[in-house]
Amino acid sequence: MINITLPDGSRREFDHPVTVAEVAGSIGAGLAKAALAGKVDGQLVDTGFRIDRDAELAIVTDKSPEALDILRHSTAHLLAQATQRLFPDTQVTIGPVIDNGFYYDFARKTPFTPEDLEKIEAEMKKIVAESLPVARSVLSRDEAVKFFRDKNEEYKAQIIESIPADQELSLYSQGEFTDLCRGPHVPNTDKLRGFKLMKVAGAYWRGDSNNEMLQRVYGTAWLNDKDLKAYLTQLEEAEKRDHRKIGKAQDLFHLQEEGPGLVFWHPKGWAIWQIVEQHMRRVYRETGYGEVRCPQILDVSLWQKSGHWDNYQDNMFFTESEKHTYALKPMNCPGHVQVFNQGLHSYRDLPIRYGEFGACHRNEPSGALHGILRVRGFTQDDGHIFCTEDQVESEVRDFHQQALKVYSDFGFSDIQIKIALRPDSRLGDDATWDKAEDALRSALRGAGVEWQELPGEGAFYGPKIEYHLKDAIGRTWQLGTMQVDFMMPSRLGAEYVDEHSQRKHPVMLHRAIVGSMERFIGILIEHHAGQFPAWLAPVQAVVMNITDAQAEYADQVRKTLADQGFRVVSDLRNEKIGYKIREHTLQRVPYLLVVGDREREEGRVAVRTRGGEDLGSQSIEDFANRLRTEHVPG
Repeated sequence: MINITLPDGSRREFDHPVTVAEVAGSIGAGLAKAALAGKVDGQLVDTGFRIDRDAELAIVTDKSPEALDILRHSTAHLLAQATQRLFPDTQVTIGPVIDNGFYYDFARKTPFTPEDLEKIEAEMKKIVAESLPVARSVLSRDEAVKFFRDKNEEYKAQIIESIPADQELSLYSQGEFTDLCRGPHVPNTDKLRGFKLMKVAGAYWRGDSNNEMLQRVYGTAWLNDKDLKAYLTQLEEAEKRDHRKIGKAQDLFHLQEEGPGLVFWHPKGWAIWQIVEQHMRRVYRETGYGEVRCPQILDVSLWQKSGHWDNYQDNMFFTESEKHTYALKPMNCPGHVQVFNQGLHSYRDLPIRYGEFGACHRNEPSGALHGILRVRGFTQDDGHIFCTEDQVESEVRDFHQQALKVYSDFGFSDIQIKIALRPDSRLGDDATWDKAEDALRSALRGAGVEWQELPGEGAFYGPKIEYHLKDAIGRTWQLGTMQVDFMMPSRLGAEYVDEHSQRKHPVMLHRAIVGSMERFIGILIEHHAGQFPAWLAPVQAVVMNITDAQAEYADQVRKTLADQGFRVVSDLRNEKIGYKIREHTLQRVPYLLVVGDREREEGRVAVRTRGGEDLGSQSIEDFANRLRTEHVPG
């Protein structure tokens, strides 16, 4: 007998090998129809997988977390099949799942046009309507090479030839189309409903610029049409909020070819930067951090000791002087250890907390650069805590509260917590990693926090808590981190004297709340759609005269408010007041102050909001009090 244990603990017995689909059918017709795949002893498999031993089984449906990836991978095959039906001379290469969808790389001499994508998408829908069964088969490597060469699929044959000869390979077929793939895939093409092709771009074969250029077709896929429409609506809103467009329209910053991945900040953009930086500086002061400043370049010997040379050198910039090689710092941590090492510390001195707005450089690929969200030169609100093992949990809990407060100040309330666990390439032994990971879990548990775990995504020197923030249109951004590091202090010789007069290495906690200042400001721009709350706006108010007769008074109002620390400008141009109001509304200035003869005579201002609300006539002091009483963090 074969015993199948289901997630609820119940069991089903079969006197013969049974497929996942057959088990689902024995439970109910509804589940059999909904089944997309199975999970046998934790391993994802197709519904056609035969179970010939006792096993635990979960049926994967569209309510399962694995469903989207399976649907998207299957939709990539659907795209390839439709493309080859319409354009038989096209060769297929690879088609992986990516965030929110998939892509497939094709080899074809003629470029795909937008009209071609429309035809391919229509053909995909026809294949869905054909309800083609999806079947898995197995071939040896050499059999698979021959199979694809016979189909003139030279790229696919090259992929297979790079696989060891003793491996068996799985192929998936639907109708006339067959592709190499690990799987699993949906059992039938009629399971694929909510998809759309988005764009076509160039991509080098195997990512090597020395190879031929392929055509990469991107698509998005969702569980149903409702989810697809919601995603497309989100994309439309994201386009309106694009920080690059708003940054140009509001004259905040620019980028140019001579400095790829490096930002030129304009006065108004730098004003936002300073507001964010000064707010974070207050957080440093209030939570016991001493602000430090470390060099931009350091000898590579230090990066070798820290472990960055072995684990991160491909992402670093180097320079030479007097036969010495130096690296621009990609991170601030080794520098902070050097500060700690100046003098011997007692356990009574710990924890010691350092903070730095540290400028870093990382050699990001040019294709990965994206406005100010992904750059090569950036500044972090970086900090490091040197503490004893007994202090780790309390320090992590305190940081957690600091982070949540800062995110709330900037308008973020929906926050997910994740722990990134040990990667394959890492420093230290498993016992040390167990200790570090358990410390993070214990701290979050003590703070009453639920979290998700991300296997393999920690830094090479330690696991980390990640803070993922949802913005105004539902997108998620990973910002702050708290990392526990038992490795770097010992590698760089950091020590303190414990209560038994013994020298010990401290634990090093790496923490950042906003992370990259550039990226955080880009996120703020898109979250607020450029309509910053008054405390964060680069210009809080603009004073406008109706005629030249009020010009002197208007500028006096500006000076009075500016002297009180408010960011106010005056617009004294000889233009109609309606034109001025429209222009500054488009600039998203929070308050528009209009002065005519009556306001000048009474020493008042007529106050409007950028949303068009008329707040009436106010004294200058009343308006100043309004700005003061608006939410200003800290």
